[in-house]
Amino acid sequence: MAGIDIRHQHSLSHAKARKAVEDVAKKLAQRFDFEYGWDGDTMNFSRSGVDGKIALAPKQLHVTAKLGFLLSALQGTVEKEIRRVLDEKF
Repeated sequence: MAGIDIRHQHSLSHAKARKAVEDVAKKLAQRFDFEYGWDGDTMNFSRSGVDGKIALAPKQLHVTAKLGFLLSALQGTVEKEIRRVLDEKF
């Protein structure tokens, strides 16, 4: 099973970083059609073939995702889009 593991630095306050993670999740959900929701300071997201999370910590985000067989072929595209949206929001 293919996976994504991205660590992204930020300098936002906790509230602003949480809002930005919500914005990232909305944008990625529109693009990749997944469900998402908060569990403490972790944004979980999933759909058929994808299970992941964005963990919010002071000064850093940690994005992890497991991609099923069909989406593993798109790993590079998915990872590139996540990095682009993170750069845009953070």
